[in-house]
Amino acid sequence: MSHHHDHAASEKLTSLSGIYILTIVLNLAFVLIEAGVGFYAHSLGLLSDAGHNLSDVFSLLLALVAFMLTRVAPRKGFTYGYKKASVLISLLNAIILLVAVGMIIVESIHKFTDPSPVSGAAVSWTAGAGIVVNGLSTWLLHLKKGKDLNAQGAFLHMLADTLVSIGVVVAGVIISLTGIYIIDPIISLIIVVVILASTWHLLSASLRLSLDGIPEDIDPDEIERKILQVPHVESLHHVHIWALSTEENALTAHIVVDRPENIDEAKHAIREVLAANDIAHATLEMEHHGEQCTCPCD
Repeated sequence: MSHHHDHAASEKLTSLSGIYILTIVLNLAFVLIEAGVGFYAHSLGLLSDAGHNLSDVFSLLLALVAFMLTRVAPRKGFTYGYKKASVLISLLNAIILLVAVGMIIVESIHKFTDPSPVSGAAVSWTAGAGIVVNGLSTWLLHLKKGKDLNAQGAFLHMLADTLVSIGVVVAGVIISLTGIYIIDPIISLIIVVVILASTWHLLSASLRLSLDGIPEDIDPDEIERKILQVPHVESLHHVHIWALSTEENALTAHIVVDRPENIDEAKHAIREVLAANDIAHATLEMEHHGEQCTCPCD
């Protein structure tokens, strides 16, 4: 069982970390090209999108670091290893995106008051390349994102960028046909809306987990109901559920069973129930009917 678990973890480490590295390289190359064309064509839409894509590169780098840190073995002083770093990094990623949003808004307001000519063709061709790069990154991350918050965040960022690139292509076509340059800052503000929409879940979920709140995909009432359905379990109390990382949850609980000789059977069945509900790490204080709790109860 241990060997199988280690093999699965190693396979996941190789595949997801490899996807992170590939998407980082692809997006960094595209950022350099997009920024260069943006300066040449005087396009705020391209420059703002390049800035956002650069923040996505940093986000992917941070997600890769978080992924690697969750695999660090526990040690003295850090008995859970560095799993919580993944939660803090997802929160940092959300903050980085909010800062990028603020910068885009400021530049868009300036562009409205002082519009300048934009090469619609350059915008369209560059954004078209962005559709390919961001679309490929989105597909790769979708294959391996699972339930990890950082991987889901990276996927949402790439998906948002793909949609934004489509919008920029449309803007470029409109500029080429009509010469209405004001469409450029309008697209920038649309980018802002898309970024905020994709960032909100990451921000709220990261804040929740950083405060040791119950992960949003876990229903505590449903967990308790399923535990009470386990044979020999009479009641439970002092249940605590929190996230060890963005992909691993933990639980502690006091369980009351009917007879002392049924404790091991009930404990094994409860762990199976929890594992099936994305709680891999459980600490269970088992008590039998009539026994008084002698440990500190909070």
